Amino acid sequence: MYKYISFTKTINAMIIILKELIPTEKQNVVKILNQLLQGQYMGIHSYEEFIKNLDDSSPLCNRFVTIQKDLKHHADLLSERIQELHGTPETSEGVIGKIELFISQIFDQSKTEKEILKHAIKGENLYGIKMTEKLVRDKLDEKSLNLVQTVLDKQREHVDYLKSELH
Repeated sequence: MYKYISFTKTINAMIIILKELIPTEKQNVVKILNQLLQGQYMGIHSYEEFIKNLDDSSPLCNRFVTIQKDLKHHADLLSERIQELHGTPETSEGVIGKIELFISQIFDQSKTEKEILKHAIKGENLYGIKMTEKLVRDKLDEKSLNLVQTVLDKQREHVDYLKSELH
């Protein structure tokens, strides 16, 4: 009888340890949402650089300010959802994001409006839309997926607008 109780306690202790080691579905969703949040911060900082390089009187400058506001709003929505899931939202683009932004500032110094537009389209398409779609594929709960879909729809609108300005 004593061996049985000891064995049961050992098994229960192992189950508790395993539960702590294996991330729950909620923790996985929080992790993905935080990665998306870091992407929004990258976008916010990228548009900050684009805006600095545009003439204040440019209609494109005003539109970029609007897009940046959208990204900030998306960041707020993602942060709220992360908190609803009892997670802690990221507060920056992270180390990798900072490195990517730094490298981009060195090698992708856009001078003309057309170059800036092309760079913004590339960023929205590659980092905004495609990376998000890849990251969330079959990995989110319905509420989080609906939120991400709303963000993606707005990013597609941004790309459509930017492409229309390119021509």
